[in-house]
Amino acid sequence: MRIVMAQINPTVGDLDGNAQRVIECIEEGQRTSADLVVFPELVMSGYPPEDLLLKDHFPTDCSHALDVVAGACLDTVALVGYPQRGEDGHVYNAAAVVARGRIMDVYRKILLPNHPVFDEQWYFAPGNEVLILQMPQARIAVSIGEDIWYRNGSSEEVTLGAVAAPQAQVVVNLSMSPYHHRKGHEREEMLRRRARGAGAYLVYVNGVGGQDELVFDGHSVAVDPTGELLCRAPQFKEALLLVNVDISRVTPKEPDADEAVRVTEVSPGSHVPNCMGQGFCGDLQACIADVTETLSDEGEIYEALCLGTADYVNKNGFERVVIGLSGGIDCALVTCIAVDALGKDRVVGVTMPSRYSTAATRSDAELLANHLDIEFREISIESVFVAYLDALADTFVGRDVDVTEENIQARIRGNYLMALSNKFGWLVLTNGNKSETAVGYTTLYGDMAGGFAVIKDVPKTMVYRLSRYRNERGPGQGPIPQSTIDRPPSAELRAGQTDQDGLPPYDLLDRIVEAYVVRDESVEEIAAAGLDRALVERIVRMIDLNEYKRRQAAPGVRITPKAFGKDRRLPITNRYHR
Repeated sequence: MRIVMAQINPTVGDLDGNAQRVIECIEEGQRTSADLVVFPELVMSGYPPEDLLLKDHFPTDCSHALDVVAGACLDTVALVGYPQRGEDGHVYNAAAVVARGRIMDVYRKILLPNHPVFDEQWYFAPGNEVLILQMPQARIAVSIGEDIWYRNGSSEEVTLGAVAAPQAQVVVNLSMSPYHHRKGHEREEMLRRRARGAGAYLVYVNGVGGQDELVFDGHSVAVDPTGELLCRAPQFKEALLLVNVDISRVTPKEPDADEAVRVTEVSPGSHVPNCMGQGFCGDLQACIADVTETLSDEGEIYEALCLGTADYVNKNGFERVVIGLSGGIDCALVTCIAVDALGKDRVVGVTMPSRYSTAATRSDAELLANHLDIEFREISIESVFVAYLDALADTFVGRDVDVTEENIQARIRGNYLMALSNKFGWLVLTNGNKSETAVGYTTLYGDMAGGFAVIKDVPKTMVYRLSRYRNERGPGQGPIPQSTIDRPPSAELRAGQTDQDGLPPYDLLDRIVEAYVVRDESVEEIAAAGLDRALVERIVRMIDLNEYKRRQAAPGVRITPKAFGKDRRLPITNRYHR
């Protein structure tokens, strides 16, 4: 049996564009005489559509777009994800079985996730019946997303509550599984266990692309009944993989009479390649499936950041981005990501020196811009800073200089960048990392000003790792000056300032943030791991007290299992600090 795995990048709400992409892939499947073409979960609407699903007309419009897709599917069978409004008025996360120019049947997702970043139980009703496709070549069990993750107690067998694998020779899963570090490897091991438990082939098709904070990594796989990989799609890239499945290796059992299993016979039309072997009109062409090597830890995180940035900028219609260049490591990494994601001609760097800026950081900012060959501008904040101090002198009389004057400088820079954004239509990329965001080492309406926070979920220690990784890729010694990496980090908002004046070393801070934010450990648990309790209590309180800042922060790429934003929704007014 020949199956095309369509690992593509849909856009939420772009129904016509998504339909056209699906049609192009179906046409390519027909050209290669594929028996079945499988698409990602909710590919017609994009994922996640969130409150678009609360608009009564949205599922209807998705169904109309699906009808257009069905009309183009004549010589193969396709499984296409879409939101279906049922006859009962509920909306279902569904997979349409498309063949012979029409919708032959529909499977409704049974298990709806309701954990971090997912709210499917809020939007969808669950299905209650497993669908088996009886095709001329094989029996195919259809499942969506979470259906395949389910385990029945300690058994490795995929049960009826998830998919009817025992009744099928191939289990197909349409998915949009969001990325976090190492998620693809965890998912792959789970799928291999599922295939072994079911004694069937498993074809898992994951979408790819960025959607606000979420990134979908692709990494689609096909697994044989012994759990061995037949193929692995590339990470963070669109791909059409043609996989051949030896159906003779699997003998399905007949469904029991009391099982909620629906068997539908379906077959393609003439099954004659409609392009007669000529070149495909789209940019994706099916290739024989292979086991693509996975990226390193730093490599996959870097590519996730690039894809998330590119899709946010491109899908929202921005031509260029602008970044404040301080000469520090955070902005250096963000600039590298922006250039790799968008191209050098779409990135503008602006340095905004003050009386506290050193010659070394000013030089590093320009050197970075030269290495990356981006447009570079300098706009001093000194005269405006002096004007602020003069205007506030009478009001501040008798008060010592403190963080107020530091934040004024950051806010002047934020105003400059937003002025450039307004004047030229550029998107401002902010440079704050997860460590700073956690403890509020950021200025509201200052360095937090902007439209997209590229490294918002990247701990500072990972910022250093990613910077070294990017330099290793070259060219030469890499774009980030070594002095930027070696220099103690500083906001340069007062003389001689370094981050460690008010924060513990970043390796220690990141351990506490990881434990408290990602793993939800208590102060007692964190201190029991050998950390100073007073320090843990101080950092935990800083994290909690700065929730109001994070609520106003720009969205950014999620690369950890628990990011600020969708994952972590704590009350701002809160006296529980444990």
